[in-house]
Amino acid sequence: MRIAQKKILPVAELKKVLGSLRGVGKRVVFTNGCFDLLHVGHVRYLEKARALGDLLVVGLNSDSSVRGLKGEGRPVVPETERAEVLSALECVEFVTIFSGPTPAELIQELLPDVLAKGGDWPPDQIVGRDTVEAGGGEVVSLEFEEGKSTSGIIESIRKIP
Repeated sequence: MRIAQKKILPVAELKKVLGSLRGVGKRVVFTNGCFDLLHVGHVRYLEKARALGDLLVVGLNSDSSVRGLKGEGRPVVPETERAEVLSALECVEFVTIFSGPTPAELIQELLPDVLAKGGDWPPDQIVGRDTVEAGGGEVVSLEFEEGKSTSGIIESIRKIP
């Protein structure tokens, strides 16, 4: 088993691990997304999110969830491979895959200390905001990397003759 794969956990196991880490004072940051065709905008965003606490947990949309959000033809990369790539990043401590259209249930389960989302999400529309704030946590909207997107990469590839 690759070391990175040990960082990919089902939610029940992740919840136990986070409980232990919180017990020694660790501040848990959570973010989520599709992360299809990982690019520099994603990496910069994840590094900024990680800087908000002691460890970063990424909720990864499942393949069916991505299809529901992005349409047919997506994701380009299967969920197991997207999870492995994310978990190989130094700034990411754990990855868990969720199937719903939003991470609301996952956020309720994990109750992170910090919920981070990209600046393309208006603060009042960040899913899980109420849950995290009610639990005493904070919600942070991080600067969006203009011109860096998976959709843009796919469009560029399609234009290649």
